[in-house]
Amino acid sequence: MQQLHPLEQALLAGIFTWGMTALGAASVFLTSGVSRRVLDLMLGFTAGVMIAASYWSLLAPAIEMSEGRSVPAWLPAVLGFLLGGLFLRGIDKILPHLQFGSTTEAAEGLKTSWRRNTLLVLAVTLHNIPEGLAVGVAFGAAASGYMYSLPAAIALTTGIGIQNFPEGLVVSVPLRREGMSCFKSFNYGQASAIVEPITSVIGVAAVILVRPILPYALAFAAGAMIFVVVEEIIPESQHGGNAPLATIGTMMGFSVMMVLDVAFG
Repeated sequence: MQQLHPLEQALLAGIFTWGMTALGAASVFLTSGVSRRVLDLMLGFTAGVMIAASYWSLLAPAIEMSEGRSVPAWLPAVLGFLLGGLFLRGIDKILPHLQFGSTTEAAEGLKTSWRRNTLLVLAVTLHNIPEGLAVGVAFGAAASGYMYSLPAAIALTTGIGIQNFPEGLVVSVPLRREGMSCFKSFNYGQASAIVEPITSVIGVAAVILVRPILPYALAFAAGAMIFVVVEEIIPESQHGGNAPLATIGTMMGFSVMMVLDVAFG
């Protein structure tokens, strides 16, 4: 990885996280049913990883990088964090999407005649946009050589990849349960993460081209992820009546990402 250009590093990292989603989606070829308890546990785990990554891998380095500058150390982190949330809110209002278990009439975003299956997949695609940005910005930060290392970027990528496995399963298995074929269920599941290689390259390119925005960019990715976690993932994990199990999953995911970042980052 050290021999590659940062754009190549980010692209490979995005392909890896997409591949983990595809691997999870491939579980549909082995089973057509996963209990709601397991799905809620997986959603909780995903939320925990994203919360931990937002702080350990993004916000904390953003604050550290801002120390000694002409602005207060907390200012880039706060501005970037809030802008990241506003950015995802804007996409949330525009992109048509539907949460699993909801009726088509409950679809969010712009009104459209798109099929229910497409709307369901777009809901998960929305989750993956900030993940790809976070990976790209991390490799851009590592390339800058300023208080961020390549192992830290790899640790973040690994954590996001791990939580993408259950994310792929969470998409493909419910689609299969609704009567879709195994191949189509898998295809929709893996397609939900195809934005990650794209957004990872966008993230690293932005940081390389405009290095002074680095702390803002790290915080921006964190804000986008926290918005998705609070607005989409945690409510969905608690909706099925398995709140304690989903909470345990969140704590497990947080712990895994914290270990990855502190031990290897």
